[in-house]
Amino acid sequence: MTGMNDTAKVFLEGGPEDLPERIVPAPDPGPDVKVELRNGYEHFRPSSRQADTAEGRLPVYEWWERTEMPG
Repeated sequence: MTGMNDTAKVFLEGGPEDLPERIVPAPDPGPDVKVELRNGYEHFRPSSRQADTAEGRLPVYEWWERTEMPG
């Protein structure tokens, strides 16, 4: 199967207050989740924790850096 898993989701913790979504589809196997926001990317990586959310218990991905798009 290719692409994101339509049923698996993760919870994003930290980063900008105005992040549009905190619950996102789980990424394909890889080191992090990358969210485009304000001419850059917010990067979240997996933690060992889980969070109780409106969509059930989900793995927590923690914010760890922002990268800017080339201008």
